[in-house]
Amino acid sequence: MDHAIRLKRLRFRAWHRGTKEADLMIGGYCDAHCDTWTTEQVDWFEALLEEQDVDIMAWAIGTQPCPARWDGAMMEAMRKLEYVPIAT
Repeated sequence: MDHAIRLKRLRFRAWHRGTKEADLMIGGYCDAHCDTWTTEQVDWFEALLEEQDVDIMAWAIGTQPCPARWDGAMMEAMRKLEYVPIAT
């Protein structure tokens, strides 16, 4: 599948998780970073999206230990939360 089409599908899946909090965290992360992802990074994110939202969010905010499979540079970027726009 074409890289651009994969990214478009990922964006949709990232923004349609089921709760607003998950949409903002996972969708916001995808929007902020996916344009520069390599094929391997896209593979990682596609696999991550198969996990439960509560687990992804817990790993990202540090309330549960992150499994070694997911821990790394991309999860570290998700932990920073600099990609979620906060209206004041």
